[in-house]
Amino acid sequence: MTSFLNQHVLVLNRLWQAVNICTARRALALVFEGHAQVVVNDSDGAFQTYNFSQWRDVSEQEPHADCISTVSFKIRVPRVILLSMFDHIPKKEVKFTRHNIFERDRNTCQYCGCVFDREDLNLDHVTPRDRGGATTWENIVCSCIPCNTHKANRTPQEAGMHLIHKPKRPKWRPFVQVTLGLPHHDSWKHFLDLAYWNVELGEDVV
Repeated sequence: MTSFLNQHVLVLNRLWQAVNICTARRALALVFEGHAQVVVNDSDGAFQTYNFSQWRDVSEQEPHADCISTVSFKIRVPRVILLSMFDHIPKKEVKFTRHNIFERDRNTCQYCGCVFDREDLNLDHVTPRDRGGATTWENIVCSCIPCNTHKANRTPQEAGMHLIHKPKRPKWRPFVQVTLGLPHHDSWKHFLDLAYWNVELGEDVV
């Protein structure tokens, strides 16, 4: 049962926009407390919502492999829930971490353009620190060890090297947070597609 409770559930805000994921445990708690409803895409393509009592009845009437058994009833693991009150898209900044720099640069050396395993990549200050270069999104790039060694304590121009992409602070997008690195249930597709196509694109996105 523990594995079922830890499964991922897509969270929609009140405007049916994908805003987050949570565990099945958290989703069922939100539905039980009346803060959310379960969303199901029925056979004719329409979306139905269920409160906790209704979802429990559906679970009893339509047995399913992904059911959690309690002392008195069984209840299915929801795949998508709709929040009752929240109508915003969270404003979040991507944390400035080594992992997220690798994610932004797609494990690609920004000088030679080759993809490497992360253990074979360094983080390079485009403008060297002793030249006043800051440790920021706009001055840090992934660099392979040979390129990093060749550049040494010089600017790219001084080393005769060119950046493939100008480093920028990533823009947080709902569909990125929802989809990145997570397995998707089929019932998520409609909402993730909407999130993808309706997002405001930055100039760095082609």
